[in-house]
Amino acid sequence: MSGLFDLTGRVALVTGSSRGIGNALARGLAEAGAAVVLNGINQERLKDAEAALAAGFGPGRIHSCAFDVTSDTEAARGIAWVEENVGPLDILVNNAGIQHRVPMLDLDVKDWERVLTTDLTSAFLVGREAARRMIPRGRGKIINICSVQTDLARPTIAPYVAAKGGLRNLTRAMTAEWAASGLQINGIAPGYIHTEMTQNLVDDPDFNSWILGRTPAHRWGTVADLAGPAVWLASEASNFVNGQTIFVDGGMTVVV
Repeated sequence: MSGLFDLTGRVALVTGSSRGIGNALARGLAEAGAAVVLNGINQERLKDAEAALAAGFGPGRIHSCAFDVTSDTEAARGIAWVEENVGPLDILVNNAGIQHRVPMLDLDVKDWERVLTTDLTSAFLVGREAARRMIPRGRGKIINICSVQTDLARPTIAPYVAAKGGLRNLTRAMTAEWAASGLQINGIAPGYIHTEMTQNLVDDPDFNSWILGRTPAHRWGTVADLAGPAVWLASEASNFVNGQTIFVDGGMTVVV
């Protein structure tokens, strides 16, 4: 691998990585050489994910730490665990997120708050704790996982749209405050990605047809499509890239 993209010796934490996109991003970082810490709140599923990923790498490369990313005290505990048990944190991927589909007129405020807290506030909490360790060292990479809904909207997902739009500007705010200390903070905005959590949408003939017609690449994205951009943003190759949100969507957001 080119030295620009080599993550050997780096420590990465990926939140919400026991499955789906987060797990694929963790694998991609590990394949580039990083020691990776998986995160989730379901300890059994997290341990299974750790064992499955560790089977493909050498000893000591894959770890897991269960903590609630929506709690400031838990975020502090999680970052401290990584630093004490794996090493100084070089790369944080804020991937944890949820979806909730209800028309706005019927949306319970508790569900609004739950999505905002999980999809936006968690990135602030975990990102701030990571930055407190990174800033004194003068280096660090934070990657916030956004969405095409960072720029677009669809009916019934108002809290998700609001959270992902906010996450783009949180990325900018982090850059405004922390870039001078040597940190690079950027976002990745996936398009519609085929995962176990979107399988029901893929199986819906009308929705699947709409996605294929709406996307210039004429296909769903795969989790593998996101690994390369994540490695780039985590590596030395992106050292002067800051505050950007990179859309990985097959061209969906550039056409009408």
